[in-house]
Amino acid sequence: MCSSVPTATTGSDLADSLEAIADASPLVHHLTNEVTMNDVANLTLHWDALPVMADSPGDAGEMANGASAILFNTGQVPDGKVEAMHEAAETAAEREIPVVLDPVGVGATPTREAVAEALLEDVDFSVIKGNYGEISALAGVEAEVKGVEAVGEYEEIETAAQSLAESSGATVVASGIEDVVATGDGAVRITAGHEMLSDVVGTGCMLGGTIAAFCGALEDATTAAVHGTLAFGLAGERAAELAYNGPASYRTNFHDAVAGFGPDEAATLELSDRIERIE
Repeated sequence: MCSSVPTATTGSDLADSLEAIADASPLVHHLTNEVTMNDVANLTLHWDALPVMADSPGDAGEMANGASAILFNTGQVPDGKVEAMHEAAETAAEREIPVVLDPVGVGATPTREAVAEALLEDVDFSVIKGNYGEISALAGVEAEVKGVEAVGEYEEIETAAQSLAESSGATVVASGIEDVVATGDGAVRITAGHEMLSDVVGTGCMLGGTIAAFCGALEDATTAAVHGTLAFGLAGERAAELAYNGPASYRTNFHDAVAGFGPDEAATLELSDRIERIE
């Protein structure tokens, strides 16, 4: 379920969420694209969750029976995968499993827009996570998406995110230089991360998988969205503290940083300046 957006997250709060994932070892069922599948699977495991990628009709709905959370990523939308998403969504509705939507490339082509619109009509998503362009496109406001990248200016992204949250009933995460997490009751801005994250293909997909892992262990989807987004950004900062020569070595550092980011480390953090309520 979703609630108002938490603005007073402490290191202890984040540690509790990380410990909840480690204790539950939630199975996260991903229906995602092949470009970033391996990175998403590994990062899910590094958060102490269990990844599975079952995206065929029949198998997808059956696998959803054992899942704690499900991620739909529209980076590739062949008919069979879209059918599998709807099958998994039916199981999720029956078993009250949280479903996260990562609408990759929505706003770039009419086909992806149609897929996303059909999913929004049929599925009660717990969280919708996208870049500024994708969230703006889903909210029905002007957006420019080239391939899977948002370009242009998004000065009203907070308004767009809240509008989408109100219309969908989901918690909305708009990822960018600063991340925005919104519900129908309010929104916050999260300041965490590193510029190198934008030089690695798939970090947006990995953020979607991260949020799904948190959703699989926490009862409240909004807390999962905030804590997952914050933890992801903090790991990005820690990856930059290790030696790297460029995007490839930074990518390795990032996986290592997530794997090493446990409750004990989180509990020591001062996070009062990381989350700001948007008035």
